Amino acid sequence: MSAAGWLVTLAVAAAAALVWLYNGLVRLRNHVLSAWSQIDVQLKRRHDLIPNLVAAVRGYLQHEQDVLTRVTEARTRAVAASGAGEAGAAEGELGRAVGRLLAVIEAYPDLKANANVLALQEELITTENRIGFARQLYNDLVARYNTRQQVFPVNLLARSLGFAPADFFQADAAERAVPAVDLGRR
Repeated sequence: MSAAGWLVTLAVAAAAALVWLYNGLVRLRNHVLSAWSQIDVQLKRRHDLIPNLVAAVRGYLQHEQDVLTRVTEARTRAVAASGAGEAGAAEGELGRAVGRLLAVIEAYPDLKANANVLALQEELITTENRIGFARQLYNDLVARYNTRQQVFPVNLLARSLGFAPADFFQADAAERAVPAVDLGRR
């Protein structure tokens, strides 16, 4: 084979490698976007359930307006959040606010026995589990996507081809804190 033949073969191989690398990054980016949309669906479901739960318990919790206000405000911030980083922090705050509301509900026997409240609590728990699974899948795909961009030779081309690392959907600092448990008698 002549020198020109080798050059053509080398150019074709380089172009094929570039196409293969590019297509691999596109596939991973689309998987990440798809996984994020699944989280978004579950978060919307959660955001839709919370006002129903607040409305169902509002009459019983007239003197607990602070808890209801915090839940409503946290929901508003969570709905307005954009991107994985901001949403993670807002959803963590919302989760803590809903947790306080559920703790208050437990203190009221009439609420604990109310069929509507029980059904909403069950739906909320199911949704929280779905969010957890979707979040795990999303973060796994983000790790694969980001790692793919950082390994040689892709790292030489990823940024110039328009690929940027994706953000993880992380727990905020308050969610990561180890809860203090005091089993001592008072």
